[in-house]
Amino acid sequence: MRTPNKYALSAFAGVSLVGTLAGCSATASAGTSNTSSDTSASASPSTGDSTGTYKDGSYTEDGEYNSPGGEEKVEVKVTLADGVITAVTVASDASNDPTGKQYQAQFIKGISAQVVGKKIDSLSVSKVSGSSLTSMGFNAAITKIKADASA
Repeated sequence: MRTPNKYALSAFAGVSLVGTLAGCSATASAGTSNTSSDTSASASPSTGDSTGTYKDGSYTEDGEYNSPGGEEKVEVKVTLADGVITAVTVASDASNDPTGKQYQAQFIKGISAQVVGKKIDSLSVSKVSGSSLTSMGFNAAITKIKADASA
């Protein structure tokens, strides 16, 4: 009688191990995909009437975000033509935290290549040159700019 129970226990252990490994595999690949990209800005295709109409011109707004060093801010200036960003500048305002200054500097160096030529309505910046938190301030400023430029 011990033999059937031994086989049943072995089969159960094997199925449990396969399930556990499958779960680890999905978790590992999900974690890897989030950290493998150094730069990420996307422009999703818009659908019909969901996009706004914006006045051409230059707009400047501040965007705030929280970092491990405290509250940070960036000043974002964009130039719009037909709802498309034709120029962007970002100014750092990380006065207290040297690490924040470093990440903002990295962000500033890489942001233009990621957003110029993209529609402001579909812009979503998540990480630029290794800086993921600065993008939160950038996106906050873009939201304000969209409100300012609405026709």
